[in-house]
Amino acid sequence: MLYHLLFPLHTTYSAFNVFRYITFRAALAALTALLISFILGPFLIRSLAAKQIGQPIREDGPASHSNKAGTPTMGGTLILLALVLSTVLLADLANMYIGIALFVTVGFGAVGFADDYLKLKRRSSRGLTARAKLLLQLGVAFLAAVALYLQPSFSSVLGVPFLKNIRPDLGIWYVPFAMLVVVGASNAVNLTDGLDGLAIGPVMTAAGTYAFIAYLTGHLRLAEYLQIPYVSGVGELSIFCGAMVAAGLGFLWFNTYPAQMFMGDVGSLSLGAALGIVAVITKNEILLIVVGGVFVIEALSVIFQVVSYKLRRKRVFLMAPIHHHYELKGWPEPQIIVRFWIVSIICSLLALSSLKLR
Repeated sequence: MLYHLLFPLHTTYSAFNVFRYITFRAALAALTALLISFILGPFLIRSLAAKQIGQPIREDGPASHSNKAGTPTMGGTLILLALVLSTVLLADLANMYIGIALFVTVGFGAVGFADDYLKLKRRSSRGLTARAKLLLQLGVAFLAAVALYLQPSFSSVLGVPFLKNIRPDLGIWYVPFAMLVVVGASNAVNLTDGLDGLAIGPVMTAAGTYAFIAYLTGHLRLAEYLQIPYVSGVGELSIFCGAMVAAGLGFLWFNTYPAQMFMGDVGSLSLGAALGIVAVITKNEILLIVVGGVFVIEALSVIFQVVSYKLRRKRVFLMAPIHHHYELKGWPEPQIIVRFWIVSIICSLLALSSLKLR
């Protein structure tokens, strides 16, 4: 909005020419998101506490989590507000990719909101049924995937990290593949959100990584130099990703151990989906496995635990997702959180190296 209002003035006042640069608007969007978070955060915490919107603790979770019952939840609303408002203010709203990214983020946020609301209403850790939640997620992802596929300028060719000569074209099958990426990323982040600040750290790292990738992908000369797919106009997603980093940072101020509020599904589902759709649009879908290594590990730990118990009646981990396993092994919560953050940074550095190592 500010971009559309102020940039046209550059013909009269040259100072406004700075709004043409994605890097400037990305930095400004990040600062805006951070400011919104700091201003609205305390108000949101007071409001949630006053309305007794407290976190129901899963009955089969670690016993040490019992003291977290009642902590204000649905704090992901703060992230969504900061992310969406700053993006709307400073991104080019005529850009199709910005519209799709916002649609997916808000759509999955609505699904998470409904899930959180039902949990609070029932005073239980059970919200939407697994089937209902999955169908709603698939519906939003399907609309976004089809919208991309129908664009003449968008390619259904996949980029494979580290291998520049392997680029399979999925054709119409790109639609279900894109849906899988978005829904999978959303649920993987949701599984990671189990300790104070655990999920938001890797989310910020991944968003920062994709901000850089989006800028390179949308820059013709840099994309050609690095031999990565060039997608015209995708550089605007750097603004979206920059705002995601700062919105997460602002939320972390209140979510760091011991948390003053939790993000809830409204935050984890929307942030995971946001990362997934950015990976799809930038043509770095498979690279998300590396960038979001922590999320992949968390999701796989649940899959292995369930499969092992059903087939062998034995558990692989003391408890899944894997962060609970380390809790039960006696690791202090802050130690688990920081070490997972370190792993996420290593994953992002490995992913960035793939841009040159081809």
